[in-house]
Amino acid sequence: MIEREGVTDRIGEHARRAFVNIVRGLIQIVLANLVNLPLFILTVLSIAFIPLGVGVFLTPVAVLAVRGVANQQREWAEGWSGVRIPVPYRPEPAGRVGPLRRLRWLLTDPATWRDLLWSLLNVPVGLVLGVLAAGLPVYGLEGVFVAPWLAQVSDYGWGPFWPLEDWGAFGLAGVIVLGTALTAASVPLGGAAVKAHALFTQALLAPTRAALTERVRRLAESRSETVDASAAELRRIERDLHDGAQARLVALSMNIGLAEEMMKHDPETAQRLLAEARAASGSALTELRDLVRGIHPPVLAERGLDGAVRALALSLPLPVDVKIALPGRPEAPVESAAYFAVAEMLANVVKHADASRAWVQIEHPGDRLVMIVGDDGPGGADPAAGSGMRGIERRLGAFDGTMAVTSPPGGPTIVTMELPCALSSPKTLPS
Repeated sequence: MIEREGVTDRIGEHARRAFVNIVRGLIQIVLANLVNLPLFILTVLSIAFIPLGVGVFLTPVAVLAVRGVANQQREWAEGWSGVRIPVPYRPEPAGRVGPLRRLRWLLTDPATWRDLLWSLLNVPVGLVLGVLAAGLPVYGLEGVFVAPWLAQVSDYGWGPFWPLEDWGAFGLAGVIVLGTALTAASVPLGGAAVKAHALFTQALLAPTRAALTERVRRLAESRSETVDASAAELRRIERDLHDGAQARLVALSMNIGLAEEMMKHDPETAQRLLAEARAASGSALTELRDLVRGIHPPVLAERGLDGAVRALALSLPLPVDVKIALPGRPEAPVESAAYFAVAEMLANVVKHADASRAWVQIEHPGDRLVMIVGDDGPGGADPAAGSGMRGIERRLGAFDGTMAVTSPPGGPTIVTMELPCALSSPKTLPS
């Protein structure tokens, strides 16, 4: 009884896998002929119409549609066959992007042309491999359940047995045996056809060696800059402790010691020394709090990026409009980097912008945190002229982030910073 149930389970699993191969094969056939081919033709025509002007607006739509299909194919390749295909596209330019700049961003990306090549080649490849994946089990089942019985009432044939009536009983039995064998073999063969399509897709849609080399180079530079920035930050903390709080604590200890000696002989002097010690302890505590706040503000840990930026804006000597829409919280390191990036930009506004007002906008479209800091000053900000912006760029680069500065003469100055990250649930606060 148990053995019979095991056989039944294996047959059921075999049938399920065969059905899955049929569905996936049909999806590839439809994608290749009803999606890839029309999109390829539309994209080529849109590019050809660029000199006429209409292509400037149609080409980005068509190219992004091709990217959407390619990204869906990447998900299927990993989900169906375990073949991971990284997304190789260059990041979208930050800030407001005009039609020509958007068109240049898309057409200068080598991945765009590989997508187009894949769209064209996938028409025959997707059709052939899809027919193999979906057709083999269907053809095998036809040989078992359809051909032998229709052959008895007509001249219906199957495979090499045409017509079946010429083969008699041996032909019918042979068709059933071959159909059963083909049905059994269709599961691994169909899976192999699906994986072959995933590997074909990977060959065209994965990042090239040059892109990977450039990516490794950027990561190596980012890591080096992060190490340097961390070392500089440690030296700053040590310097602040040595020159500030430590010096005050030493003076505090000396005053208390002198007060102890003077207590019996000169109570008034001892009282004055104790008052100085109390004032020094308050100053040391303030400096320690400022130092801790410079490392990781308590308000950031307690209230998140939203509350910390709003509290920072209230402390500035000029009005700051704050607009924040975050459905959750980033991870603590990303949140800290984002906060200090905004804080540094606002500090630059106060020190150098000669502005009467500023604004901060933070949102999370898709899978990236976008922070925009602007002011109504006279403009002319140059990121290469000062260390503050370069430091923020290095801090963001450690998280694969970007920064773009727009500051024409006459203003306004707008700094757009982006950090790729996911958000946690609003109720889940990072520790």
